[in-house]
Amino acid sequence: MDWHGPGFVIAIVAISTVGWLVNNWIRARHGYPVENEWSGLSHKSSPETDRTVRLLTSENERLVGQVSRLEERIAVLERIATDPAARTAREIDALR
Repeated sequence: MDWHGPGFVIAIVAISTVGWLVNNWIRARHGYPVENEWSGLSHKSSPETDRTVRLLTSENERLVGQVSRLEERIAVLERIATDPAARTAREIDALR
């Protein structure tokens, strides 16, 4: 084999390209993210995954609201616990 001709370079490029294609085919077949042409990752999406993301997003929003309400309640309880007893008694009587 002649190591000095353009055939050797073409063979190396062809082997590299075939290896890249086989690698991406195997990764895509098994559900792994595949590299796109800008060196980023392209994930396989499915309707089930999109639905799961929507459900988790809505649950996250609900939990954030719940946490903020609980933080407000804790702030009120801390204020009640740290206020002097006479002032607290006046506020409780005022609420009745």
